[in-house]
Amino acid sequence: MKQFVRVMKALSDPNRVRMIKILGVKELCVCELQDLVGLAQSTVSKHLKVLEEAGLVDYRKEGSWFIYRLSKGEESEYARVMLKNLNAWLADEPQLQEMIARLPQVDRERICTA
Repeated sequence: MKQFVRVMKALSDPNRVRMIKILGVKELCVCELQDLVGLAQSTVSKHLKVLEEAGLVDYRKEGSWFIYRLSKGEESEYARVMLKNLNAWLADEPQLQEMIARLPQVDRERICTA
């Protein structure tokens, strides 16, 4: 029950859902997510921590960056099922469409060193 509730709480915030949808398209660092979602770096980091604890995202270190990606859901069946379903949901959400359309212009080197 605890893992189920953790996944549901993690997905109860619209900004976290947006991050999940964006990470479903491309792996990104905190700075890139901050640029796309329009939140403070500390807020993005807190959201990512909640998503990570729920088993929805994980990360790898690349130089000084932490690159976030969707989890494969190996630790939680609930996370795996929700990620699979979220892949198909919200495709017509205008704010998400705009963020995803901006992905090709997101430049880690420019954003993170500014």
